Amino acid sequence: MSVDEDARWLDWVTKQFESIAGDDKEIDLEEFKTALKVKESFFAERFFALFDSDGSGSISLDELLKALNLLIHGSETDKLHFLFQVYDVDGMRSLTGWSDGKSSTHLDPLGSIDPDELRTVLKSCLRESAISLPEEKLDDLTLALFESADRDNSGSITFEELKAELEKFPEVMENLTISAANWLKPPNIDRKRQTPRYLTPAYWHNNSRKLLFLCCYVCLNILLFTLAALKHTAYGIWIMIAKGCGQCLNFNCALVVVLMLRRCLTWLRATWVVRILPLDQYVILHHLVGYAIFGFTVVHTAAHVTNFVVLTKNPMSFQFWEYLLTTRPGIGWISGTASITGVILQLLIILMLVCSSTFVRRSGHFEIFYWTHLSYIWVWLLLILHCPNFWKWFVVPGVIFLLEKIVGLAVSRIGGLYIVEVNLLPSKVTHLVIKRPQFFHFKPGDYVYINIPVIAKYEWHPFTISSAPEQQDTLWLHIRSLGQWTNRLYEHFRRPQVMIPEAKRLTKSLQNKPKQSQISLKINENQRFCNVKCYVDGPYGTPTRRIFTSEHAVLIGAGIGITPFASILQSIMYRMRKQNCPNCNYSWCENLKDHEMNLRKVDFIWINRDQKSFEWFVSLLTKLEMDQADEEPEGRFLEMHMYMTSALSKNDMKAIGLQMALDLLAKKEKRDSITGLRTRTQPGRPDWSKVFQKVAEEKKGKVHVFFCGSPALAKVIKAQCEQFGFKFYKENF
Repeated sequence: MSVDEDARWLDWVTKQFESIAGDDKEIDLEEFKTALKVKESFFAERFFALFDSDGSGSISLDELLKALNLLIHGSETDKLHFLFQVYDVDGMRSLTGWSDGKSSTHLDPLGSIDPDELRTVLKSCLRESAISLPEEKLDDLTLALFESADRDNSGSITFEELKAELEKFPEVMENLTISAANWLKPPNIDRKRQTPRYLTPAYWHNNSRKLLFLCCYVCLNILLFTLAALKHTAYGIWIMIAKGCGQCLNFNCALVVVLMLRRCLTWLRATWVVRILPLDQYVILHHLVGYAIFGFTVVHTAAHVTNFVVLTKNPMSFQFWEYLLTTRPGIGWISGTASITGVILQLLIILMLVCSSTFVRRSGHFEIFYWTHLSYIWVWLLLILHCPNFWKWFVVPGVIFLLEKIVGLAVSRIGGLYIVEVNLLPSKVTHLVIKRPQFFHFKPGDYVYINIPVIAKYEWHPFTISSAPEQQDTLWLHIRSLGQWTNRLYEHFRRPQVMIPEAKRLTKSLQNKPKQSQISLKINENQRFCNVKCYVDGPYGTPTRRIFTSEHAVLIGAGIGITPFASILQSIMYRMRKQNCPNCNYSWCENLKDHEMNLRKVDFIWINRDQKSFEWFVSLLTKLEMDQADEEPEGRFLEMHMYMTSALSKNDMKAIGLQMALDLLAKKEKRDSITGLRTRTQPGRPDWSKVFQKVAEEKKGKVHVFFCGSPALAKVIKAQCEQFGFKFYKENF
């Protein structure tokens, strides 16, 4: 570090110390725990004991600076000495003799770590990383790491042996630190100025269709506004503005209908139109047009109100409130109702905009959004009454929209659809198994709207299909409990159901058959066979329909965002048909890639916050691994990557021992201790630049990245894709 950087770091640490230290200018153990934000007190106590070089029971600024200087600026040997003493539980309790970032020469050379100490440390590592494993597995991890490090079979691990073991992980040695102490690192104020993302050539290349559409959209609105305003120059500036906005509203209120034609948009995805129009972003465009409608209505209303104020200055005219709230002035083409319908329209549009905000939809109040958004029916009716020309813009998309609704209602009501099985999964995820009708055809990654009358008679909610199209008998939905409807669904199947006595089961079933009774048979605590009536509207297409036309597909699912990729992965598994010779035990995969799909490689990345979430699809992933056990001639076709964000990374002192043990045991048992898969679960979040760099180096063809998850993570991944020139598709519905 330079002199200036060192001075800035010293000033930063001093300020942070003063913010957490008490009036005595010392940090006690409780303050230290709070500042470090550690989950397990073991590490806080060990770090505190080592920082407290004089054994006074508190840490002074001088002691803190010396310890942090070693951890942040010290050599690898300095950091390893610290790590060794953390693990050597019954060894020395403080670090003495630290000076200018160099460790003392009188560190105990006879210190050692025995198996019990190592087990204690690993147990605390598990708690710190929010990983739950049985005691037997903890013993296996301890023995795996201990046997690997204890090279002389002395029954204990010395400093040199620990150092030799860590040298097997060079990337860890370079970045060994305490991640929980990030509050002690100064912010980087010397960041290089970068070109804004929206001005980079990569952004314009990857978003060319959307940008071209937006450019045409803006130009068309300007043209419509100008032409309408010029026609009314004789009526004054305020009427010109009102009429210009009114014409734009005619166009936008018709366009927003087009963006609601989900069946037509799904059909267009299979045509050449998808190469020109940004059909994958129709939800974003729907939002954009909605905001434009709000903006035009506000300006349109304000212009008319201002004109009313001007008109009231004439003594012979009506009063302001008469212009605004009555039909007396005769404004409008139907009995002078333009003002009244205009006021009602403005209120309805504001209501729809507020209730469709992200805050309402994502905070567990989806029903508020759902019911208020149905006001679009009244908006269209009032627009026809309000504006004499709106019906000309609306008639074609309106008729198509009506036909879509009729077809959707008819399709959803034809035949009896029933939920035949329910599985309650960790993190309040409900797995619905629905008997699939013969006429129901869909593509991997499609979604449907489902209505379950016993939960809510009139509510329809969209969910991705998680089963493969090749699965003929049933349809799968995985539903995370995030709002009122999804929570009611989970609770409905969680609570005890009225059981039908076995002796009378067939009799009752036959008697109630015309009524289609909803039978429920509980198999165990989390599984239930049932016969619950439901209705399904769809399927509707998503960007993931393009996966089989890609050459190298990267599928990224965050949490329950795995559902579209579960369907895709199962479909891939069916397409890679495994054949067995009837005369011997030889088996092989009938490779269909060259005939039915362009895929050369699939990278599947699943990011979960906790360990339990991996249980949602662990059986599917295990089967996929088994089918891919024998590598194909051109290399492994499907590669899986699992990440657990609650687990601390390998270069963290509170987790390095655990991650080393997990690596060693995974190599020994050929499966991961966290998920049971062959794929090793990586701790922390992915380093997207490294992930995509590796993908680019494989050179398997054009890379398409498909993502389903949180909008915040989508922005990060999309920015990285633009840097590497990868096409990015996000699940939107």
